[in-house]
Amino acid sequence: MSAETQPQQTDGDGAQPNGRNDSLTVTDNRTGKTYEVEITDGTVRAMDFRQMKVDEDDFGLMTYDPAYTNTASTRSAITFIDGDKGILEYRGYPIEQLAEQSCYLEVAYLLVNGELPTKSELDTWIEEITIHTFVHENVKKFIEGFRYDAHPMGMLVGAVGALSTFYPDANQIKDPDSGWIAQWIELIGDKEQKIARPRQIYTGERTRDYVALDQRS
Repeated sequence: MSAETQPQQTDGDGAQPNGRNDSLTVTDNRTGKTYEVEITDGTVRAMDFRQMKVDEDDFGLMTYDPAYTNTASTRSAITFIDGDKGILEYRGYPIEQLAEQSCYLEVAYLLVNGELPTKSELDTWIEEITIHTFVHENVKKFIEGFRYDAHPMGMLVGAVGALSTFYPDANQIKDPDSGWIAQWIELIGDKEQKIARPRQIYTGERTRDYVALDQRS
């Protein structure tokens, strides 16, 4: 949220007299009006600039960011990415540690539950995944319908979309037996599938030390 304000007095270093103020003061030189825009997790909302108009017929100020080079489109407590520094972390664990020391399903458990599994939790998880790896015969026929030189990503998108017709109960998103959690378990049973996301606001754990499986409790 933001609001039109009058300029506020600050102390010598620019801080507010009553302590830190997580906001951005914007003066529209076209009209002379000043606006206070809230800063949350190091970001401002683009829609807060819509109220900045030269007159009532003006649509409002918009932000322009080709290719989303400096725009966060989502919040995540799962993935932290800093491409410029070559950093990729899942739930606070560097991808290098997970790739070298954890198996695929162990990382999948981390993504879903937020913590690395104990030995018994991992065994139970693997059993749950294994019994959901069988594919309906008609799905196999659907995939066989693609051209021999079809791009794998196009095939993946088409096949995952087709799965909704085989598992209509997945629409019951709050049902752990047939909703999105059950479908997630089924999807990650295939280690060939990859999931990516655009730039985001990271709200999860920061860098954590990896703990070997036999030392977790």
